[in-house]
Amino acid sequence: QVQLVESGGRLVQAGGSLRLSCAASGRTLSFYTMGWFRQGPGKEREFVSAIRWGTGSTIDADPVKGRFTISRDSAQNTLYLQMNSLKPEDTAVYYCAAGLADRATARIRQTYAYWGQGTQVTVSS
Repeated sequence: QVQLVESGGRLVQAGGSLRLSCAASGRTLSFYTMGWFRQGPGKEREFVSAIRWGTGSTIDADPVKGRFTISRDSAQNTLYLQMNSLKPEDTAVYYCAAGLADRATARIRQTYAYWGQGTQVTVSS
């Protein structure tokens, strides 16, 4: 059992930066993969980035490579997504998720058992 609460979403201009946070509580996270997904208007929820909590190993979706960085603060049980060089197509509700994933399944939303409520990111042009 894991509870996840995202925060940090807001309106930002194209080219700007934003950091999202996801506070986790409940079961220990040592064996989990945690990820960020997003869902834009009229779109399916898509994978953004993921991190193995125990090792810090990360994977990123192609559209955000070089721009977004996932990280975690183990002492605070908090997941972050640092977003730089934001584009209008990054506009979406961003969700934090936790699950027992491996590298092959970490990009698949059905892998994740626990989800936050989402936080809205809007990038204006």
